[in-house]
Amino acid sequence: MNLNVTGNHHLGITPAIRDYIIAKLDRVIRHFDHVIDVNVVMSVEKLRQKIEVNLHTRGKAIHVEAVDPDMYAAIDALADKLDRQVLKHKEKRAMHRHDGAGIKRDVAEDAARPPLAAATGALRE
Repeated sequence: MNLNVTGNHHLGITPAIRDYIIAKLDRVIRHFDHVIDVNVVMSVEKLRQKIEVNLHTRGKAIHVEAVDPDMYAAIDALADKLDRQVLKHKEKRAMHRHDGAGIKRDVAEDAARPPLAAATGALRE
């Protein structure tokens, strides 16, 4: 996973904030290991701390942002939102995969099974 943390408008990224972001994003990677790269953009406008994340996976790009007066609280809110979205994407992928496999298996079983009329006719004779 490639992680890119940047700050807008002369906002310096301290090692403490970088470590805090990595710790929070680790929770997302625990749930979903197909993450290609993550871009984190932090900005400050007056007393409004804003953090945005673009997370790229195979077949999906997830964008989440959070705004709070405190940067650490904004990171916490962002991690919660991102976690929910990643779990939702993971469930959708798993649901589609199982639905398709079940349909193919049912069709294959139906093809291998003899027709109902022939089976009941054989039992009567």
